[in-house]
Amino acid sequence: MKYAKNLAEAIGNTPLVRLNVLSKGLKPTILVKLEYLNPGGSMKDRIGVTMINEAEKQGLLKKAGTIVEPTSGNTGAGLAIVAAVKGYKTVFTMSEKISLEKELVLRAYGAEVIRCPANVDINDPRHYINAAKRIARKRHAYLPNQYHNKANTLAHYKTTGPEIWRDTDGEITHLVAAVGTGGTISGIAQYLKKQNPNIKVIGADPDGSLLHHYFYHTRGKPHHYKVEGPGEDFMPGALDMSVIDEIVVVNDKESFKTARNLVRKEGIFAGGSSGLALFAALKIARRLPKQSVIVVVLPDSGRSYVSKFYNDKWMKKEGLL
Repeated sequence: MKYAKNLAEAIGNTPLVRLNVLSKGLKPTILVKLEYLNPGGSMKDRIGVTMINEAEKQGLLKKAGTIVEPTSGNTGAGLAIVAAVKGYKTVFTMSEKISLEKELVLRAYGAEVIRCPANVDINDPRHYINAAKRIARKRHAYLPNQYHNKANTLAHYKTTGPEIWRDTDGEITHLVAAVGTGGTISGIAQYLKKQNPNIKVIGADPDGSLLHHYFYHTRGKPHHYKVEGPGEDFMPGALDMSVIDEIVVVNDKESFKTARNLVRKEGIFAGGSSGLALFAALKIARRLPKQSVIVVVLPDSGRSYVSKFYNDKWMKKEGLL
């Protein structure tokens, strides 16, 4: 019989699907990798299992211990799945801007969720990252710290990158992915460029994030944006800028409109960060020749955002529709 011994073993090997409608009039083949088909609903399942496995190997996580992590929701779910399988407790801090759906999912796994102010500086003790560090120290818990954890990048180097190379028969010419912690784009890019150094890697960064400024060595100030997950106001240790060739800046309206078009025209129900990455991919596709094969990573499902950008009332209230 063929089966997974537990849910953690079912993570990965998500499908690549060709776009047929949104790609009309464009020469390249555009393939999207449906990471929302992972058990926990996002690509972060991959790093959840890898970070916990690595922590166990290093003796950082004891039996029946507690895991504390700052999250936009998806990493929390990935960690919560593995924690449920292995008997760990979980505590997550998240910004107030994150959807209620994500909080409720984490609570369903039995996690404790602590909300933190959204519009505060990275150095503010109320920032959700600083809150997680404080709680971890107080409770003598393990803090994976996805932003600076090498296992974040390793997860995608070992799994996502090889899957893309295998499923495209090595014909991929361009990778497009949203940039947040940096683990996804860095790990995949490191693997793909090892197979073929000519593959181009394009990051998608929200308007309001500082990551594109770090990449292009320009100055800018962070400002609030609605898309959840990608973008940062600091430089994550998991982000390897050396494997990125270009970063495209995408605003909230462009991200959300693209995601809404994706489900209505292709039947692919994905989140705002997927819209962000796909907008960037469609933009670069306009200048590429027919033999190009673009792979776009779609991080999570639209089900986490039905009360937000998939809701016309919310879109109108935010001036986005």
